[in-house]
Amino acid sequence: MHRSQLGGFIIDCQTGDLKGSAEFWSAALGLPIRPLADPKYVSLDTSPNGLAIEVQKVDHPSRVHLDIETDDVEAEVRRLEKLGARRVEKIQTWWVMQAPSGHRFCVIRAKRAAFASEANVWK
Repeated sequence: MHRSQLGGFIIDCQTGDLKGSAEFWSAALGLPIRPLADPKYVSLDTSPNGLAIEVQKVDHPSRVHLDIETDDVEAEVRRLEKLGARRVEKIQTWWVMQAPSGHRFCVIRAKRAAFASEANVWK
């Protein structure tokens, strides 16, 4: 048994100006900027148990992708493969996946404080 839920949205920006991109999305969404330790990411501040919204500097064309957070990355990846997704690349502790529709998304470790009480339970 494991749990998973929508973790958030990542705004992938193919840009040399991550700060400017983050400032645009901060103003557009009305969410203050919260710098992260990794210089490739900027977080937009949501409520403590809200969805994560991050602006990320990337080398591929700009797009938005979602993260699915889980307490068991491998079990969740296998569950999604049974639904038709495929593994694309493992990065540190998470997997980049591709849905049958062609959309990319990531399966990441759970981050939110209320994860255990809010997430879907899978057997």
